[in-house]
Amino acid sequence: LMVWLRRTTHYLFIVVVAVNSTLLTINAGDYIFYTDWAWTSFVVFSVSQSTMLVVGAIYYMLFTGVPGTATYYATIMTIYTWVAKGAWFSLGYPYDFTAVPVWIPSAMLLDLTCWATRRNKHAAIIIGGTLVGLSLPLFNMTNLLLVRDPLEMAFKYPRPTLPPYMTPIEPQVGKFYNSPVALGSGAGAVLSVPIAALGAKLNTWTYRWMAA
Repeated sequence: LMVWLRRTTHYLFIVVVAVNSTLLTINAGDYIFYTDWAWTSFVVFSVSQSTMLVVGAIYYMLFTGVPGTATYYATIMTIYTWVAKGAWFSLGYPYDFTAVPVWIPSAMLLDLTCWATRRNKHAAIIIGGTLVGLSLPLFNMTNLLLVRDPLEMAFKYPRPTLPPYMTPIEPQVGKFYNSPVALGSGAGAVLSVPIAALGAKLNTWTYRWMAA
């Protein structure tokens, strides 16, 4: 019974997080189409995706204790999201309507950290979490390069934006304004570590619940 409970909890968690990551992608991942706020949306997208990836990937990796499972987990999320992308396409939207996050390379870095530190949980949280947060915005910028014509797509399929009187005129928000990758990486590296710790703690809680 305990083995069955453990496996059921484990697979349920994978399904829940994979489905939620798909929903997050549809809402935050189409940053290309927010024509007034593309870079701001890209930063939000980067943080949301890196934290979503790290909480599930570290949970899954520590659950099995085998480096490599974080990459497998990211692959599951990618497949779910490609299915969602196909659903949008079937409804008549363009192929580039939803940008699929590049999760897999960041998950590989998490696996590599776990393997290189001989399965040290705290190293995986601190080093692995930092690497995921730093790398994901960098890999995701490839999405912009792969979209056929971002401006044409954006003006053909616009999202609701702020009203004109709220749209900033040449906003002065610091030197990172023109570098969403740098801002996303900085914020992601800071936030992914506590979220990775949460994923590790969820693993502990799951075992305690199953042992009760």
